[in-house]
Amino acid sequence: MSDLQKYNQNRIAKDAEFAEGFDEGYANFKLGILLRQAREAASLTQSDIASQLGTRRTTISKIENHAEDVRLILLRRYAEVLGKNLHINLT
Repeated sequence: MSDLQKYNQNRIAKDAEFAEGFDEGYANFKLGILLRQAREAASLTQSDIASQLGTRRTTISKIENHAEDVRLILLRRYAEVLGKNLHINLT
């Protein structure tokens, strides 16, 4: 277990307010990171993605940095620009 994981577990155990939103916040963070990594692996800039989606670079930045409340259709189109498919699993 990493130091970050240990810190998070300890903080969750001691801070109810932190624990309340942790899982959702962490999932949003991971989604943004996955999108950014896929974009960079495709050698595309945020401006490239925005242009192909007909939106602004700031919108792409918000998605990658605060991936909360992102519409599913936008995620699907983002994946298509990268030549990828979007798969969602309920577990």
